[in-house]
Amino acid sequence: MNNLWNALTRRKTDDVIECESKLARVLNVFDLTALGVGSTLGLGVYVLAGAVAYDKAGPAVTLSFFIAAVASAFAGICYAEFAARVPKAGSAYVYSYVTVGEFVAFTIGWNLILEYVIGTASVASGLSGYFDSLLGKKMSNALGSALPINVSFLGAYPDFLAFAMVLLLTALLAFGVKESSFLNNIFTSVNLITICIVLIAGSINADPNNWFIPVDKVPEGFGKGGFMPYGFAGVMAGAAKCFYGFVGFDCIATTGEEAINPKRNIPLAIVISLIIIFLSYFGVSTVLTMMLPYYDQDPNAPFPTAFESINWNTVKWIVTLGAVFALCTSLLGAMFPLPRVLYAMANDGIIFKKLSVVNNRTQTPLIATIVSGIFASIMALIFDLNQLIDMMSIGTLLAYTIVAICVLVLRYEDDLNAESDEIVLVTASTIFRQLFNFNSYRRPNVLSSSITKVSIVLFAVVCIVWCSLDKIYDFGSTPSIVSLSALTVILILIMIIIAMQPISTIELTFKVPLVPVIPCLSVFANLYLMFQLDVFTWIRFLIWIALGYMAYFMYGIWHSTQIQRNRNHIEAAMKLQHQYTNHAFESDAKTNEFNKNNVIEKI
Repeated sequence: MNNLWNALTRRKTDDVIECESKLARVLNVFDLTALGVGSTLGLGVYVLAGAVAYDKAGPAVTLSFFIAAVASAFAGICYAEFAARVPKAGSAYVYSYVTVGEFVAFTIGWNLILEYVIGTASVASGLSGYFDSLLGKKMSNALGSALPINVSFLGAYPDFLAFAMVLLLTALLAFGVKESSFLNNIFTSVNLITICIVLIAGSINADPNNWFIPVDKVPEGFGKGGFMPYGFAGVMAGAAKCFYGFVGFDCIATTGEEAINPKRNIPLAIVISLIIIFLSYFGVSTVLTMMLPYYDQDPNAPFPTAFESINWNTVKWIVTLGAVFALCTSLLGAMFPLPRVLYAMANDGIIFKKLSVVNNRTQTPLIATIVSGIFASIMALIFDLNQLIDMMSIGTLLAYTIVAICVLVLRYEDDLNAESDEIVLVTASTIFRQLFNFNSYRRPNVLSSSITKVSIVLFAVVCIVWCSLDKIYDFGSTPSIVSLSALTVILILIMIIIAMQPISTIELTFKVPLVPVIPCLSVFANLYLMFQLDVFTWIRFLIWIALGYMAYFMYGIWHSTQIQRNRNHIEAAMKLQHQYTNHAFESDAKTNEFNKNNVIEKI
């Protein structure tokens, strides 16, 4: 049992005989920022804003995007600190492997595979739907009548266009990272120019009265009119959907072995890309809902419909072409991280080792790219867009939660290598005093680190209880107010206890500000959004997790390269100790010989 626990909690270390990464370091800050912006500004701008406004939040879609942006920003700066700590390919997978252990790392990596596969498939499906909407639904009607799929959890018809686009993108990514990055930069630039055109043209035709439509003018089934026609619950439901629009910036963190100066450039690119993404979403959703009443929006292609309604056909086609380029670059950004996560996990031996092979000519993980492309293309072929979006969120949110927890663990971690003159005696009295650091320890120690870890676990548990009660009780009712207020006080108390512990003084190029507040808020926000997902999403997620654990316990736990790394570390330590012992023995022998000669001389 002890051996199993040691295997599940073994942490990733650099091998003493491990060679430099074979991936090419060619990506600068502009490339990384363009990758993050391009992978994110796609469906969210051109499809999601209109879809959420239509039947979820109305004009308050702007608030939904703001709430989703705050949750994503918390996760983003946590990612940025980890990128500064661990500049390796693999994103949250590697971060959790280094800080928490192999089992948690596998869980995160397995979820990231799900996230990126579904992200790629959903963008391809959205792009196909955008084309279909422009063609007057001719493609969907033809395929739906000729090849219907009569299965409830699959799409209505096989989407061959989405299937072909993913395979084409796979070939592009397999050719080389610099080449695909160059194309991504061009598409992203076109995307940003298109958004600027939308903002200018939309502002000219904006009518603020569309945010305050009286209830008697609202068609039946579209809420109560005004700024929040579907109420606060609609805003939060919209935020859960809008969160999908911010998924993608974390692909920057997967480029740790391909970025130039990753400790500086990756955090900087994450922060810059998040700012650009939020401003774009907020501006676009504002002008869209002011141009056209929310109940007249087209959920599949809102901007062509909006500009057509005001007879600005030239702008309509400019925006349409820009949207196609934007969705293409979003597809590229969604696909880009997937083979790198597979490469990182295979390189560590916890999934099949063949996936870590890097092609000598293209300097990309070729087999991992091809396998991930085939997997994503099949998903795009047979699944519906809404099913894909719902499936994607839960794995992403769990990954964000683990990253925030890891930030807290590392900030208050006991540095075993540091020389400490403080001897900690663990008693009931010292534990109680350490809760609020009355012992005035200057550096983290075993006791303070343990208190922090227990507090983090309690914080997550109380968050889960808070979210559960929020689903059980009606929002604003007396039981809801009393129970949630009491739990909020407990959460604040736990944060105070964490904040009182001594913090690590390790210098980094980027650190999360206001620790522990921001990581704790990130954990809370991510868990809250996870609880907004329906039960079928949870069931599909648990099935995926079960399949992953079967693969891990049958293959990964036995073939992990960390086993050999640990042996190499032990051998290196023994060799060093042996050298030190021989040196000490030789020094003693020389000293004895010198003393012997002195005695002879005296005699």
